[in-house]
Amino acid sequence: MMYEYTLVKSRRRTMAVEIKKDGQIIVRVPNRVSRAVAEKFLEEKSEWIEKTLSKIKAKEESKETLPKFTERELYIIKKRAKQEIPFLVEEYASIIGVTYEHISIRAQKTLWGSCTAEGNLNFNCLLVLLPERVIRYVVVHELCHRKEMNHSQKFWQEVEKILPDYKELRKQLKDEGEAYLDRL
Repeated sequence: MMYEYTLVKSRRRTMAVEIKKDGQIIVRVPNRVSRAVAEKFLEEKSEWIEKTLSKIKAKEESKETLPKFTERELYIIKKRAKQEIPFLVEEYASIIGVTYEHISIRAQKTLWGSCTAEGNLNFNCLLVLLPERVIRYVVVHELCHRKEMNHSQKFWQEVEKILPDYKELRKQLKDEGEAYLDRL
């Protein structure tokens, strides 16, 4: 089966297929690779593409049944998050042995958290709708960026020191969290 796709050539060394949340397919290849080779690669990935596109379609169909958060609901969620998240940040910063500057809590459509080079921490208010273990994972994740500002093996080792089951928690965040993000 052939798909409609966008071909992106660059100085990369490998070929990759990316599927955006809207179902757009992007094939990334090294400059020297021909369209024919890219299409053969796309065909080899057809089973994975079909599976991914099916998931996107199912998600889109279920999304329509979930109502968007009202302004009042978001106000209450943000208020709760501003009470709970800073407490966890303070607790884990001392355990990890790092400092931080400012904590911001907002309703973000794509991110659960972020950390700037200056030490400012940003968290999605919707975290408080998830199990506390998952909230703790996001807090630990962002605080570990105070030691490693990347997602290298060393970074994940820092996370694992605090949360040995971080992979399970990360998956839980992805599985359960997307439905909340879609309601913004």
